[in-house]
Formats: sequence, C-alpha cells, structure tokens
Amino acid sequence: MDGMTYSVKIWKSAVYKGKRKTTHTVRWELDGKEWRAPFDTKALADAFRSELVSATRRGEAFSLATGRPISHQSGASAVNWYDFAVQFADAQWHRTGGNNRKNTSKALMATTVALLRTQPTTFRPVDVRTALREFAFNTRRREDAPLEMAAILKWVERNTLTMAAWEDPAKVDEVLRAVDSKLDGTRAAASSVKRNRRILNVAMEYAVKHRILRANPLPKGRGAAPKTSSAVDKRSLLNPEQAARLLGWVRRRSRGGKRLHAFFATMYYAGPRPEEVVAMGVADVRLPAENAEDQWCELLFHTAQPEVGKNWTDDGGIHEERGLKGRASDDTRVVPGHPSLTRILREHIKAESLKPGDLLFQGEKGGMLAGSVIRRAWRTARAEVLSPEEFASPLGKRVYDLRHTCLTNWLNDGIPPAQVAEWAGNSVPVLLAIYARCISGQLRDLKQRILARGDLPNLPDTA
Repeated sequence: MDGMTYSVKIWKSAVYKGKRKTTHTVRWELDGKEWRAPFDTKALADAFRSELVSATRRGEAFSLATGRPISHQSGASAVNWYDFAVQFADAQWHRTGGNNRKNTSKALMATTVALLRTQPTTFRPVDVRTALREFAFNTRRREDAPLEMAAILKWVERNTLTMAAWEDPAKVDEVLRAVDSKLDGTRAAASSVKRNRRILNVAMEYAVKHRILRANPLPKGRGAAPKTSSAVDKRSLLNPEQAARLLGWVRRRSRGGKRLHAFFATMYYAGPRPEEVVAMGVADVRLPAENAEDQWCELLFHTAQPEVGKNWTDDGGIHEERGLKGRASDDTRVVPGHPSLTRILREHIKAESLKPGDLLFQGEKGGMLAGSVIRRAWRTARAEVLSPEEFASPLGKRVYDLRHTCLTNWLNDGIPPAQVAEWAGNSVPVLLAIYARCISGQLRDLKQRILARGDLPNLPDTA
C-alpha cells in the first residue's frame, strides 16, 4: 500500500520533568523513522500508546505521512486541497468585505502553489499565481476566466495534493515556510505573515467543522505567528510647520489643488479615515453662520467607502459602501471642526458650487474622489516640500499619517482619551495601544503633580 508500512516498533514512553510541568511522550518507529506524541498526563499517554499497540496486534498498517494507524485518519485523503480552497473562498465571500476577500485569495494562492505535486512546465509560474489569485478564489469572476486561465486552473486541480497533506507535520511546516516568504525567498513582512496565518487558521477550522480534518494542524501558542505592533511610528507625525508647507503646496497645485487641500485639511483637523472622508456629503458638514462668534463646525460621519477594486465588490464598483469601522451598520459619530477647517470647507463648498445632496469631495468628472489621485498628490507634495532626508524618512509617508497626527495632537493637548476615542471611532484600549508612545509635552506638568504629593513625613528614630 503506497505511503503505508507494517514495520512498527513501539517504545517505552519518556517522561520529562520541567520547571512548570511534566510531559509524558509516547515514542514509536516506522521504517526507521521516529515519531513522538507529547501528553500532559501519564493516563493520556498510556491510553494513546495502548491504541498504537492494539493497531499493531490487529495487523493494521501505519501511515508514513502522519505516523498514525490507518484507522486514525480522517476523510482528508478523499478531498482535493484545490476543491476545498475554492469551497472555503466561496463561503468567506458572502460574509466578508472586498479587502478581506482579496487577502483571502492571496493567502490561498500562496498555499496552493506550495501544495502542488509538481511545478508547472507548460505554464509560467506568474500565470499560475494570477489564475489562482484573480479567478480561482474570486467567486464573482471564476466562471468568466479566460480560456488560458481556465486551462491553468484545470491543471492545478489535477496536480494539487489532497487535504491529507495537512496531517503531515513536516508538510505543514513546509507550506507555512512558503506562505511566510516573498517570491525571492526572503521573509515577508510580519503583518503579512500574521494575516496569512490568520486566514489559514480560519480555513483549517472550517475543515474541522466540515469533518475533513480531525483537528486544526496549524501551530498554536508562542511562536505560531510573529508579533506585530500597532503603535504609531513617532517619526511619521507632522509638526504644524511641516503640515502647513505640505497643505500649502497642495493648494497651489494647478490640477484640483484646492479640492485636495480641503480633503487633506479635513483629515488633519478632524482625524477621520480616508474612506470616511470620500464618503462625506455636503449635508454632513454643519457650518456656523458667517457672523457667528463661535466658528467651530461639526462633521457627521456615518458611512465609509473603502477602495477595494472592481474585481472584489459585489456590484463591480471600485468602492464598497459600508458602515463605520468597528461599529454597528447604522452608527454615526460627530466630530468638532477647528475654525480653520470651517473657513476651508466654507470656501470649498462655495468655490465648487456644491448643493446639500452632493458629495463633499468629488473627482474631476463629478464622481467619487479616486484613491490614486489622493495618493499621487500627497506623494508629489512630499517630494516637492520635504528635504531629501525627510522624504526618505517615514515623515508623513502615508495619507493616513494626517489622521495619526490629528489624534496625537488631541491627546497631547490634554483631551481625555475617552473623548478622543469617540471622535476617532476607536475604543479607548485600541487608541492607547496605537498612540500612547506618541504622547509628549506633558512631562513637566506630570512631574509637578508628583511633587505636589510631597515626601514621606519624618519618622521617629527607632534606634
């Protein structure tokens, strides 16, 4: 029988007494290769060892892939990985948004390439990856794959290992190494590795739920995925002089400069996410009367329009409408707008002749402002305004850094974190995890508070 053996030796269990716990390890040998299974208690180890002994007495074959008796195997060998991955992608499609769909497709693509029996000889590797990423794991486009892409997918389906590959620990390690690496073999960014591991973990739990695998084969606990930090890099934050120079250059830009200046100013003064700003309507801005003493405005955020690409939305649109991040679909939040922002938005609405039902920030043809236009304008502004050293640094490298700067400024101005979290659309723990390292300028006041408590009173001499 292929991949099976009857040459089995079962050894005495080993006991390791560590500082925190004792581990009982069952050991056995298949065709000269040693296998181990650790357990927390002697009873569990003895029970498992008894199962192995009973299997040998029944004359049962052992799998060389998993090291276990055939009776221990699941139905994984009857399920092709590619077929399972397509089924999983379809199940995820209807419960996730565009960006999650795209990330799921990328993770499944890398995994599928690692689970091919042989490497393609009649197709280019880049075409195989494209066929998998853009069509195989895209529920909406799969049936519309061009003939050459469909031929590649047929080949992949025939040349993919079964789900039994996930029952081989060595193969699991090999697949994870491939998924955690870039095309040149170097380690991928920690955030990418963590995201791919999370997607694969959901896929494995899906396999367990549908009785394809007996247990989730992915490693758990310490070292299962690299640690990532959500904290903002202080070097990315803009000081007022730098922000003024960048926004000033954008305003002087000949093509759509004033419109983009108002967009960036909204992020700098009110701290919304880019996808929330592009979704704003004129009616979402509450401006005070021009002769009012208080010139603060109010901004209402209730919708986000993240740009995910037309291939990953249900309707084929570039943007995907959804509620505010981390909140109920019909939730809203109101943010005060600095008097400077009031002036900028009032001028913007007047110059663009906008009506209450219009989008606040529009593209040149009247549609939604494209993310590529926003990013290109910001990138050009940095190149024109910043010194070569500043341009090469993280300083304001992303448009999102305008939001980071705003929220950090609010915290440094002494606004309570609970209030900043409300305006930002975050929870307080998330807010502090991201921005706590950036809070500065309050050390002198904090020292004075500590000194005000005074020293310990003089204690009587007990000698």
